[in-house]
Amino acid sequence: AIARNVCTIAPSTCPVSTETRAMAMVLNLAMIERPGASGPVAAEPVRRSPLTAREQEVAALLTRGLSNRGIAAELVISPATVARHIANIMEKLGYTSRAQIAVWAAEHSGTSA
Repeated sequence: AIARNVCTIAPSTCPVSTETRAMAMVLNLAMIERPGASGPVAAEPVRRSPLTAREQEVAALLTRGLSNRGIAAELVISPATVARHIANIMEKLGYTSRAQIAVWAAEHSGTSA
């Protein structure tokens, strides 16, 4: 409750330190009010992908049925690099086929790296 009200009206004239205001903002972002709940609860954690941003791009292009050469042309990288990304994806996800990766990518489109 205190963090929620720390100098939100006139921050420039607030006697509270900048660090304290920043910490209050972080706390406010980390907490949400839920209707019917007895008080604030921790926000849902952000689900991060086990894949790097580039691996996610490769996986997304697999959903379009592109070959390694096609993916390489789209991303302006070599087909060998694409093959390495696909091998890394398979290892991280425990998959053995490109089709499995494509299904995973379709189900997880929009997940942060």
